[in-house]
Amino acid sequence: MLERMKEETDQVFREALTEASDFKFSARVANVFDDMVNRSVPFYGEIQRMVAELAADHAQEGTNVYDLGCSTGTTLLGMDTMIPPDIRFIGIDDSPEMLQKCDRKLKEAGVVRPYTLHTADIQQGAEIQNASVVVLCLTLQFIRPIYREKLLQSIAEGLVANGVLILVEKVLTEDSVFNRDFIKYYYNYKRRNHYSEMEISQKREALENVLIPYKLSENVHMLREAGFASCETFFKWYNFSGIIAIKK
Repeated sequence: MLERMKEETDQVFREALTEASDFKFSARVANVFDDMVNRSVPFYGEIQRMVAELAADHAQEGTNVYDLGCSTGTTLLGMDTMIPPDIRFIGIDDSPEMLQKCDRKLKEAGVVRPYTLHTADIQQGAEIQNASVVVLCLTLQFIRPIYREKLLQSIAEGLVANGVLILVEKVLTEDSVFNRDFIKYYYNYKRRNHYSEMEISQKREALENVLIPYKLSENVHMLREAGFASCETFFKWYNFSGIIAIKK
């Protein structure tokens, strides 16, 4: 019988750091990731429900469903409740610690569908085969800009006809005049979720060189250039957005 994992509270940036460093999805982050993302992403639970709902309507029999940057498996678990159990799930992440926790969560939840988890770096593309749904939930923003178009093209090539990409991203405002306000509202959100000024500041500095957001319009342009015929925004909260794109 699997030992149930304890949910740990995010305290990664609670103490003053002696030396600044870029944010990494380390074992320490994996242990607290679920708490971190729930307290850091507005309406995270509703976003996950929407992703699962959209995926369920577009998953096709005899195909695969991918989650790129699957982290601890929250999105896979959400989709599992809505998608027929004979459709294979494939989760890919470059953090072995994240995938280990993902596998444990899937087993604890009693997932019976076929699934595989791969450790891989998707910076320069991904091997997508026979996919009807691909999810990039808060993942593309961590891909270096020079590699984003290639990744989206590899996803489009691996999707079957009418397959979809579900993209959730942190974004910049279309007009920079609003950017400062939206960032202020976001940090107020984090304060309401009991992050201290030090935690907010230190995480911001750690993410500065690794999380590079685009405008919503820039993401849509990349999707169309990659071969997606139709794109629609399904979620928007200040500087967070969700897009579904269909390959024809």
